Amino acid sequence: MENDTIVGPIELAVIGFPETRFTGAIAPALADLVERGVVSILDLVFVTKDEDGNVLGIELNEMEDPAAFDDVEGEVNGLLSDEDLQAASELLDPGSSAALIVWENTWARTLVNAILEAGGHLVAHDRLDAETVQQALAAARSE
Repeated sequence: MENDTIVGPIELAVIGFPETRFTGAIAPALADLVERGVVSILDLVFVTKDEDGNVLGIELNEMEDPAAFDDVEGEVNGLLSDEDLQAASELLDPGSSAALIVWENTWARTLVNAILEAGGHLVAHDRLDAETVQQALAAARSE
């Protein structure tokens, strides 16, 4: 880590899947981002919601095939609480699942340090999903 006291922005993503079985298909993409220094994984937990609405949180070491995530470096257990898992499960349909991933945007460390050294501070920040941006660009092109 470039500077242990200054870190990039931290994000939580809840990524839904239509079934309750995790295949590890997202693991190579996560591992690539970590390896290239784009993000650092701070926590990674899975949650399933069965057809009756029962919720189950699954840590990596409890998965049927945890080896799929062996190349995802930096995962730290315990950052996400049971309340976080419950809140995420409320977004899910019965019979579906989600991966909850907390990551640091390590790519931003240099910029964060430069801003702070210049006496600046974050006044506002928002994130737009790709679909929203694509729709806005399409609308602007059609005008």
